[in-house]
Amino acid sequence: MLSDLTATLAELGDDRATRAILLTGAPPVFSAGADLGRGSDTPPPPGQFVRLFSRLAATLERLELPVVAALNGHAVGGGWALALGCDFRFAAESAQCWVPEIDMGVALHPVLATPFVRLVGPARTREIAMEGRRYSAAEQHAMGLVHRVVPAAALPAAAADYAAHLAAKPPRALAEVKARINQIARTAWPEVGATTEGVLDRPAG
Repeated sequence: MLSDLTATLAELGDDRATRAILLTGAPPVFSAGADLGRGSDTPPPPGQFVRLFSRLAATLERLELPVVAALNGHAVGGGWALALGCDFRFAAESAQCWVPEIDMGVALHPVLATPFVRLVGPARTREIAMEGRRYSAAEQHAMGLVHRVVPAAALPAAAADYAAHLAAKPPRALAEVKARINQIARTAWPEVGATTEGVLDRPAG
């Protein structure tokens, strides 16, 4: 599934007619973590899962298009990290998210921890990863991990309307804003030379 999703996102990113992407799951689960790696009845080895997830996360970040996640069910472990890799997150009131790795004797991999640290900082990430408890949609909204919480029945329309709202914006400006914010999130400082505003105006000749 990881490879298929990565390929689909890349294909949409190259489609001139696509202006925004809406990502959702099949309730009652948005994404059940390790199930992301299933392309058959057998999940991939942990090392392969990390490699494939890293590729997916990088694709999401490089996409010029805005990506809206509609959490119409639970997001677990890597599934929660996947949602956090999207630009905007809408959640059903009943959606819960958690990171169960600690209770399985597994340390959360840095690839999965990265979006949490970026969005809520190391202290709150420790709480999420080391306690392993479930977080309601309301709690996630209060932490800034979810942008909107709506009744489950209203979620598809709310998320689709928001994606359409973004799709109506000038695409180049959206792409540049997304790229600049992602750059600052990675380095805590904008990359000089990545934007024309950072170029020193010099006389010709």
